[in-house]
Amino acid sequence: MAEVGNIPRLTVEHLAPHARPMAVLKKSEPSAPIGVFDSGVGGLSVLSEVMKQLPNEDVIYLADTARVPFGGRPVQEIIKINHQILNFFSRQGVKMVIMACGTSSAIAYPKVKAEYKFPIISMIEPGARAARMATKNKIVGVIATQNTIDSGAFQDALWIEDKVKEVVAEACPLFVPLIEGGFIEAEETKKVAEEYLKPHIKAGVDTLILGCTHYPHLRKILHAIIKAELIDPAVEVAKEAKGVLSKKHLNKTDPAPGHYTYYVTSNPLQFETLGSKLLGRAIVGVKHVEL
Repeated sequence: MAEVGNIPRLTVEHLAPHARPMAVLKKSEPSAPIGVFDSGVGGLSVLSEVMKQLPNEDVIYLADTARVPFGGRPVQEIIKINHQILNFFSRQGVKMVIMACGTSSAIAYPKVKAEYKFPIISMIEPGARAARMATKNKIVGVIATQNTIDSGAFQDALWIEDKVKEVVAEACPLFVPLIEGGFIEAEETKKVAEEYLKPHIKAGVDTLILGCTHYPHLRKILHAIIKAELIDPAVEVAKEAKGVLSKKHLNKTDPAPGHYTYYVTSNPLQFETLGSKLLGRAIVGVKHVEL
């Protein structure tokens, strides 16, 4: 993994709240950046895949670290948070937004997807599609935040085709704070994971959807506990984003490597340190923003 090295002086940028921007949006240009967001470092698993599949695209990554996690918040609050984040991206002139957050994808996406002129990519269908294709015994597991599980979004998406006969869905509320706290390989995290995965092991799932973008950071621990195909929706999400950009003729034509800009709503230093370790490359110059 890349070393963080010397972290430069923090850059602080405050942007005032704004009304919904639909009326002022202009037609997107291929040179415009892609917006990617999550409540914290979890969405970096999606960003990593975007970097691989769309290496010349510029990306703005926003981590709403002041309100992490989203998973246990009331539904209307989650929708409000998503509006604030999408409005921020609208002001940045993005051509697409990827909801690198399972909770936002399950709760907010159906409500907000038609309110903005740029396309929005969610985590649900790409993840479910990959699981439907991967399962052999048709028993699929889902682990995610409480709100995502309660929404039934992944469960409904898995039943679309006759390729799944049983779905085992379990909420894992402690995973996000453990990951955000940097306890990825801690013994406590392993014990929590063993408890959460008991229903999946008992049911014999052969395919497990990591329904929160934080969870792929626990892949090593999860693999040691359950012998199942772990589905990281990020791979399919990046593939879908690539397809949508191509269909809308929004692919960046400049072959130069993409430029990445990072914003957080709380402590930039903490995000730089943990984020660099998880992404495998140095994250520096993170900016603070008020939503």
